[in-house]
Amino acid sequence: MSIFDTGYLKKQAPLFYQELVSIRRTLHAHPELGTHEQETDALILGYLKEWGIPFRFPVADTGIVATVTGKLKEGADASHLTDPHAARAASAVRPVVVALRADIDALPLQEDKSRPYCSLHDGVMHACGHDAHTAIALGVAHYLKLHEEAWSGTVRFFFQPAEETCGGAARMIGEGCMEDPKVDYVIGLHVMPHIDCGQVELRYQDLNAASDELTILVHGTSAHCAAPEESVDAIVMAAAVIQSLQTIVSRSLSPFKTAVLSLGTIEGGHAHNIIADQVKIRGALRTTDPQTRQLFHQKIRQIVEDTCHAYGGTGELIITPGYDALINDSRIVEVVREAAACRLGEENIHLKDAPSLGVEDFSFFLNHAPGAFYHLGCGCKEKGITAPLHNPQFDIDERALALGFELQTAIVGRLLQMGPAR
Repeated sequence: MSIFDTGYLKKQAPLFYQELVSIRRTLHAHPELGTHEQETDALILGYLKEWGIPFRFPVADTGIVATVTGKLKEGADASHLTDPHAARAASAVRPVVVALRADIDALPLQEDKSRPYCSLHDGVMHACGHDAHTAIALGVAHYLKLHEEAWSGTVRFFFQPAEETCGGAARMIGEGCMEDPKVDYVIGLHVMPHIDCGQVELRYQDLNAASDELTILVHGTSAHCAAPEESVDAIVMAAAVIQSLQTIVSRSLSPFKTAVLSLGTIEGGHAHNIIADQVKIRGALRTTDPQTRQLFHQKIRQIVEDTCHAYGGTGELIITPGYDALINDSRIVEVVREAAACRLGEENIHLKDAPSLGVEDFSFFLNHAPGAFYHLGCGCKEKGITAPLHNPQFDIDERALALGFELQTAIVGRLLQMGPAR
């Protein structure tokens, strides 16, 4: 029986379950914020060394890249194997490289102290499930290492820092994690408490939005309120800019597409009787495809500059890019769906009907290799596990760890047999 076969994995998962729970609870009790994951690194590295898995550290300061390579040689006689995944991989032009990502950072939240494995670090909590993601990835790495004679190819594990803050994915990519040899496919998951344990949520194509921070500077000319004719009123210009920006989504975007433009702060003026010469407006743009993102950048800039010019002043737009839109490769989503259907049944697969306007820096990996990101159910109403992500009451049904381990391993097996990406 194949080591990637659903039936075999289902039998193996209980053997790894206690290890997965132990890893997750240890991580949960010792959360660390992005770029400060030293204790987390030490734990991950300890397991990798114990299991004899080679790694590269540090990557992007507190990131780790671990590598497990199958020992079934290219061109070897695989006729004695019952593993079709391994047999096909053995005859590939070159070994396939699959990457599996797990984010490792926590959030600045104070956790409910009632749990036996609650955070020991005041004001820091794994409230987004990254402890579960890391435990699952370590479980897959251990399993593949134990069975390295039965498959061919390479599986690379990205233990990524700072997903919640400055975007560790882009920094890891900048330090070469997707190259030498080039990654063919990349997979990621996120536990979700609004989905029951034993179910998954998938979406073809756009899953998460791109984010941009906007700063608009409106420049006018100051004057006393008693002599308004000597001024170019920055507050009036700012009001006109804000009003005009509200039409972009409704009049520049198809109603079948999604985008959000929100202005969060406005600052200007120094005294009640002095006409302001400058106003600063700050906001956020969320878009779900690169074309809309580029179009909105142009439209916002045009409105700011032209509106201010019409009033006799000047306007300036500063765009600080955040994360890119997460756009799944439909072929790889289908691989995930097949693996999930074999283990959970089609009735437990939910297709997400619209993208989230939240962000996820797994998007940067997808800019460099085809792949997919999916949601793993971790909620359980019977156990009272219903709190949302980023909440002090957040927890998971730990049975999701075993299911995540099974699904990620099965998906990796299917990708290894697909052959190198073009």
